[in-house]
Amino acid sequence: MAHPSVTTEFSGPGNQALQIGYSSGPITTNIHPPVESTETPPSPSSTVPFPRDRDFVDRQTLLDQIHQKCSIPASRTALVGLGGAGKSQLAIEYSYQIRDQSPETWVFWVHASNAARFEQSFQEIADRVKIPEWRSPKADIFKLVHDWLCDEKNGKWSLILDNLDDARFLMEGSVTSQETQVGGLGSKFTRSLWMNVPFSQNGSILITTRTRSAALKLVEESDMVAVEPMDERHAVALFNKKLRIPSNQKDITELVAALEYMPLAIVQAAAYISQRAPRCTVLQYMEKFHKNDQKKTSLLNYEAGHLRRDRDAKNSIIITWQISFDYIYEIQRTAADLLSLMSFFDRQGIPEALLRDQAGRKNERESEDGRESEDGRESEVGRESEDGRESEDGRESEDARESEDARESDEDSASDWSADEKFENDILMLRNYSFISVSVNGTMFGMHGLVQLATRKWLEAHGELERWKQQYIKNLCSEYPIAKYENWAKCQALFPHARTLLAQQPESNESLREWATILHKAGCYAFEKRNLSDAEKMSITAMKIRKKILGQEHQATLGSMGLMASIYVSRGRWKEAEELDIQVMEMRKRVLGQEHPDTLRSMNNLASLYWNQGRWKEAEELNIQEMEITKRVLGQEHPDTLTSINNLASIYISQGRWKEAEELNVQVIEMKKRVLGQEHPDTLTSMNNLAFTYRDQGRWKEAEELNLQVMEMRKRVLGQEHPDTLISMHNLASTYRDQGRWKEAEELNVQMMEMRKRVLGQEHPDTLTSMNNLAFTYRDQGRWKEAEELNVQVMEMRKRVLGQEHPDTLASMNNLALTYSDQGRWKEAEELNVQVMEMKKRVLGPEHPDTLLSMNNLAYSWKDQGLQKEALALMEDCVQRRSRILGPNHPHTLASLAALNEWKVEEL
Repeated sequence: MAHPSVTTEFSGPGNQALQIGYSSGPITTNIHPPVESTETPPSPSSTVPFPRDRDFVDRQTLLDQIHQKCSIPASRTALVGLGGAGKSQLAIEYSYQIRDQSPETWVFWVHASNAARFEQSFQEIADRVKIPEWRSPKADIFKLVHDWLCDEKNGKWSLILDNLDDARFLMEGSVTSQETQVGGLGSKFTRSLWMNVPFSQNGSILITTRTRSAALKLVEESDMVAVEPMDERHAVALFNKKLRIPSNQKDITELVAALEYMPLAIVQAAAYISQRAPRCTVLQYMEKFHKNDQKKTSLLNYEAGHLRRDRDAKNSIIITWQISFDYIYEIQRTAADLLSLMSFFDRQGIPEALLRDQAGRKNERESEDGRESEDGRESEVGRESEDGRESEDGRESEDARESEDARESDEDSASDWSADEKFENDILMLRNYSFISVSVNGTMFGMHGLVQLATRKWLEAHGELERWKQQYIKNLCSEYPIAKYENWAKCQALFPHARTLLAQQPESNESLREWATILHKAGCYAFEKRNLSDAEKMSITAMKIRKKILGQEHQATLGSMGLMASIYVSRGRWKEAEELDIQVMEMRKRVLGQEHPDTLRSMNNLASLYWNQGRWKEAEELNIQEMEITKRVLGQEHPDTLTSINNLASIYISQGRWKEAEELNVQVIEMKKRVLGQEHPDTLTSMNNLAFTYRDQGRWKEAEELNLQVMEMRKRVLGQEHPDTLISMHNLASTYRDQGRWKEAEELNVQMMEMRKRVLGQEHPDTLTSMNNLAFTYRDQGRWKEAEELNVQVMEMRKRVLGQEHPDTLASMNNLALTYSDQGRWKEAEELNVQVMEMKKRVLGPEHPDTLLSMNNLAYSWKDQGLQKEALALMEDCVQRRSRILGPNHPHTLASLAALNEWKVEEL
């Protein structure tokens, strides 16, 4: 028997029901939902979830670029830059400006950090524009929004995709909402999410991303806008707006520079100070920041001050970068390793050679016995001009200092194609995240210093810090050359990286040896360039480490002690230099023996020190002793023997024993020509010294001819700008001065001074000597105003670079006093002469030749002022001391005696 069927229908508003007691037939239910009422389309608005920043600092060129690119219909533009550089803040400000300029334009903000948030943002768009079907369980929200955006009748729109750092979820496909709920992981994939973002003539798309590779998947390269850190002006303006507390602008300028003009770091710092004021100032924050890496990290991890960042983004700039590092570490470990290594170098100018795989390299370090060659300090004698009152002209010496004799490293330059490709891929990955930059020629790399700090703190947290620090030291040790002139360009390129070593002491003894070796080499280079501050820091550190791990008497330790002695000599700290030189000499005698070449070099260095101090008798005795032993042990014509003979000749010149000096110089030149060659640099040094002997005897024509010959040979052999060539130019200019050829002297002095500025630096002692000598040329011509201005400039620079009481500084003060005397400003001259003489007594000793020079000049000052009695007494004292110290026949003694006799006659 058939069962009757039952059909029920429901329609209309409200809840309606039909009760059926029992039915044995099929039941069919048709439900007709109510017809939705037609709503008025909403007015264009914005879904940007952040308030406008009233403190926004307009980097106008960036906003101009954004407006220009986004104004093109169907445009797609990407803001690309390091996390914390201000990409999202630019996008927020742009969104408000668009609404100000065009209220009829929709602005939609999409959180694009992952698929879930992307979908949520599309749901918010559908809700805002009132797409009717979007709440249906079967609705494809992406297609609905896509179709709405494509419909021109809906008006203009701007779509902002923020924090789209990983484009894979957009490109690889997606699932609909219903499929996600029902199918889970086994869901069927539909078209990619990116295909739901339309090219539409009535809309534009703006993307913010940290990764260049992500941007390139979505936009053309020409449509990318690089967002770099701010410039100084905009960074200071941002800090002031966020701080809102009157502060020292100089301190703020220094702080934003320390923060590398990163907007997020600036906002963090301002929030930290603002919340702790008045107990924390900009200066106090900066002092904490510079204290150490630990404190710096703590400050940069401070999460406050930013209300306009996505909830998934961290306000700490350190954590922001470390999240990116974590991602790179997971997907491309070798790129993370490369960044780890780079984080220890100076932030700019990192050479590719220091980053390549160093496996198989043989480190350049001390030879097996740790020996470092120690050249004798062979002097190229300088000049002390005398115009009747005696002036101190800059003495130029050519001291061959101790260098580290390191073997050439065995460097395997061949690398297979796959290794090259891997390296290039790693570089590309780091560039894509804006972690590193590449120089124009593609051979140098750079990093933000704060990124380096963030990387090192990540390594520290994961127990990897020491490993990469030691790799950095090993790589640098392999590359850093000895400080020969021909290596200067490479030394200079690597020097900033060596300087960072001072704050990166390793733990293992093997790494400590390499660490000390680099510091010693870099210290040698700094010394050659007369960067005495860095030279001293590096060399002292190297010396202490070598003493600790190698022992007091190891040859490498003694090499560092010898370098320190040379640095002390250059600083005029002769007592400390003497103590070190004696220590080195005595230890070498005990360990190596009295007649070992290194012991003899130590004796030579000590004799050279005595010569610098004006202790010519002691210098002569020690020089002769060392010379005789060297002749016997090494031979009459060994280079070390010739150096000893050369230095003895220099001592004779200082004593005014020109005939003996000339004979020795001629002998040395002939032997050096035969042994070393006509154009060897050591041969040219001896020829230069012979020219000085001619000058001191008034044989100016011979001096000029020999100086010209030496200068031309040095230009050809060493190069136009080699320091030795510049010394020859200086000496030739001095010879022109002696002959009254002031125009030629001035032209050559100016030329040499400019070259020294370029080669050695503005404040190198040799550059200052050139400026000093140019001032003398002005004096000779009666151009006293110019001479005075240049003298004052040199004096102030020497005070700052060398110290208040350095002999060269005192020489400048003496020369300024002479300029005052030339102008009849005797009172000023007297005051300065008294000051200089007292300082020389204290620093050099009461009977040092330079002290006696000041005594001579002060006597002249008193004579000029009519203080005859005082002048006679002082000059008589000067003559007696000069006779005893310099000898009765020394030119300075004879000059003082002549003045004394003349004044006595005048008195009668």
